[in-house]
Amino acid sequence: MRKEKNMVLRRRRIQDSRADKAFYAVNGVVMVLLFVLYAWPLWFVLIASVSDPNLVQAGEVLLWPKGFHLEGYKLIVEYKDILRGYFNSVVYTVAGTAINLVMTIFAAYPLSRKDFMPRKTLAALFIFTMYFSGGLIPTFLQVKNLGLYNTPWAMMIPCAVSIYNVLILRSFFMYGIPASLEEAAVLDGANTAQMLWHVMLPLVKPTLAVLVLYYAVGHWNDYFSALIYLKDKELMPLQTVLRDILIVGKIDMQTGGMEMEAIIQKMKQAQTLKYSVIVVSTVPLMLVYPFIQKHFVKGIMVGAVKG
Repeated sequence: MRKEKNMVLRRRRIQDSRADKAFYAVNGVVMVLLFVLYAWPLWFVLIASVSDPNLVQAGEVLLWPKGFHLEGYKLIVEYKDILRGYFNSVVYTVAGTAINLVMTIFAAYPLSRKDFMPRKTLAALFIFTMYFSGGLIPTFLQVKNLGLYNTPWAMMIPCAVSIYNVLILRSFFMYGIPASLEEAAVLDGANTAQMLWHVMLPLVKPTLAVLVLYYAVGHWNDYFSALIYLKDKELMPLQTVLRDILIVGKIDMQTGGMEMEAIIQKMKQAQTLKYSVIVVSTVPLMLVYPFIQKHFVKGIMVGAVKG
């Protein structure tokens, strides 16, 4: 009987191992296909930015760069709107993310305190704003009445806090930190501000890193706010300049009085410039992400497992 049971268990293990191998094989093939599907456009933009625009226009550049060419990156240096937009985007992202983080902490911590009486009412009001907003026109009028229109603050103040991120941080304050730490801090004579600064914030660094990434990506990719709240060309962020290049085609190049060959060459340069600007605009986030990656998984999984 024991031998028969052992044989049955062995057969089941063999079947399970075969099923697992089949699953991993299929899963591996699907992952490779998805990787190629998403990675190839990014790779093509990169190789097209350093290839001869004539070969790119002819469709001869597919997997590897041909005719090494850096004209697009030279045009970026010469095109002042791109450099100015790059600087503006860095300022909006750094300052805006700092404002977001401060506002998120100051909103999430009181809502997590059980001794804060109106926390349930305020939480309900905050959640209400996630589903219902004032609309574009009332928001624009409010920004204008506050004197923020056509100022750098218009890119940071209207989106100073995300309620979704407030709820994430509140959950960590409520469930991710043992109550015994708060009790120990109170016994040591810590007030609310000291408890937040010396006890809570050091323990929520992974979550704060995730929120920094969320906010920074949102600010860096924001072009719609600039179209609504800004009219001065010198205040435009990089993404708005990039939008003009990719969609509208506004490139400050004189074509009047040129011969046909010169116009065609300018058009090819503009095409190369598009690829180069896309590459340059993604570099800052690619440089920041490796420093946040170690905190990303831990922060995003906060509250997923209890016990």
